[in-house]
Amino acid sequence: MDLSGLQAVLENVSSWIWGPWVLIPLLLGTGLYLTIRLGGIQFLKLGAALRLGLFTRKDPDSDGDISQFQALTTALAATVGTGNIVGVATAIGIGGPGALFWMWVTGLLGMASKYSEAFLGVRFRTTDAAGEKSGGPQYYLERGIKNGFGKFLAIFFAISAVIACFGIGNMTQGNSISANLENSFNVPTWVTGLVLTVFALLVLVGGIKSIGRVTAGLVPVMIIFYVLGAIYILIANIAGVPAAFAQIFSEAFTGTSAVGGFAGSLIIVAVQMGVARGIFSNESGMGSAAIAAAAAKTSHPVRQGLVSMTQTFIDTIIVVTCTGLVIITTGTWNAVDDEGKQISPALMTGEAFSHGLPGEWGHYIVTIGLVLFAGSTILGWSYYGERSLERLVGVKAIMPYRIIFSLVVFVGCTTELGVVWAFSDVMNGLMALPNLIGLLVLSGLVARETKKYLTNDPKLTATTDEVNAFMAGDAGFEDWKTQAVPVVKAR
Repeated sequence: MDLSGLQAVLENVSSWIWGPWVLIPLLLGTGLYLTIRLGGIQFLKLGAALRLGLFTRKDPDSDGDISQFQALTTALAATVGTGNIVGVATAIGIGGPGALFWMWVTGLLGMASKYSEAFLGVRFRTTDAAGEKSGGPQYYLERGIKNGFGKFLAIFFAISAVIACFGIGNMTQGNSISANLENSFNVPTWVTGLVLTVFALLVLVGGIKSIGRVTAGLVPVMIIFYVLGAIYILIANIAGVPAAFAQIFSEAFTGTSAVGGFAGSLIIVAVQMGVARGIFSNESGMGSAAIAAAAAKTSHPVRQGLVSMTQTFIDTIIVVTCTGLVIITTGTWNAVDDEGKQISPALMTGEAFSHGLPGEWGHYIVTIGLVLFAGSTILGWSYYGERSLERLVGVKAIMPYRIIFSLVVFVGCTTELGVVWAFSDVMNGLMALPNLIGLLVLSGLVARETKKYLTNDPKLTATTDEVNAFMAGDAGFEDWKTQAVPVVKAR
C-alpha cells in the first residue's frame, strides 16, 4: 500500500473515531456527567483555582517534583500549540463560525473532565525507581479500577500515549515550525530541525524539573504575546464583534450556507469540527495533562486538580476565542484566493492577522506564536511519552527515550507528514477512549473526596499544616499520603 492509500485509510478511521457515534458523544457526555456530579465545580471554583495556580503558585512543604504553577505551564505547553492556530481555522473553515460555539462547549464541559483526570493523576501517583513522581491514566486506571479491566485500560492508554507523543507531540509540531519559518523568513528546514533538536535535547535530558523551569518562563510570555496581538485586531474591528458573536450562536444550531468558495456545512459538521478540534486544542478527557499534574508539589489532589482545570479555560476560552474571533471579524473564514477557492486553514489565521494588523506584523505574530506554541508542545508531550514508557518498561528506558525523541524532531522538521497527521488523530482518539471510561467508573470517588476537601477549604486558602489537620483520619487522604502502593521498581 502506498502512503496516499495509507493516509486515506487512517483518515477514514479517524473520521469514525472522532465522528458523531464514538468520541463526540462520549466526550460531551462524560464532561456533562462530571459537571453535574461535581456540582458545576468549573464555574463555582474557577476564580479560586486561577488565584491558586497563577498567583499563589505552590504549596510549600508539599511532596512532589515541581510547583503547581510549573505543572500547569507544562500542561499548557503541551496543549497551547498548532490546535490554537491551525486547529481553530480548520474547525471554522469546514464547520463555519458555529464550530467555535461547540469548541466553547467542549472546553467548558471539558474543565470538569480535566479536573477529574488531574485529581486522579495526583491521587494515585507513585514514586518510580529514580525517586520521581509518576502518575496519570496509565496508573490511576489500574489502581482505581481493581480488576483486570483496569489494568487493560491502563496499558492500552500507555501504549497509545507513547506512540502518539512522536506524532502529535513531536513530528507534526516540528513540521509546522520549520514550514512557517521557511515561508516567513526563508530559514531552511534543516537549520530549523538542527536548532530545535539541540534545544529539545538540552531541556529534556534534565527531566521534568528542567521542563518545568523552561515552560514556567516561556508559556506566559507566548500566550500574552499572541493574545495582545489578537486583542488589538478585535479593538480595531470592534464594530464587527457583536455580529461575530451573533453569527457564532446562530450558526451553531443552523449550519452555514454556501458562500463563495465555501462548501456549505450542516449542523452535524459544525458540532463534529468544534468538538474534534476543541479536544485537539485543550486535550480535556485525553488524560495527558494528568501526567503533568502528578508531578506537582501539592497538599491535596483537589488543589492540583483545580489548578489543572484552569488550563482548559486559558486554552479554549481565552486563546481559542481570540483566534476564532479574529478569523470571523476580519472575514477571513470564508474568503477566497485568486482561483476562487477557500483559503487553506493552514494559512487562514495568518491571513486574518495580516488583515488586522499594519504592515507585516500580523504575519510575523502568527509565525512567531506558532513557533513558540509548537516548540513548547514538544517539551510537554515529551514528558507524557516518558512517563507512559516508564509505566511499561521502567526507568531504564527514560534517557534513551529522551535522546531518540529529540532526534525525531529533526525528522519532523524536514519531512512531509500527511500520514503522520492522520495517524496522530487516530492515536489521540485511542488515548481518550480508555481514559473517558475510567473517568466515568471513578467519578464516585472523585466526587466524594472532592466534596470532603472543599467542605473544609472552599476558597483554597488552607496551608499544608491546616490541610493535614482537617483531613486527618480520612481514608482516601491517608492512602494518598502514605503512598499505599509500594515504590515501583525498575522492570
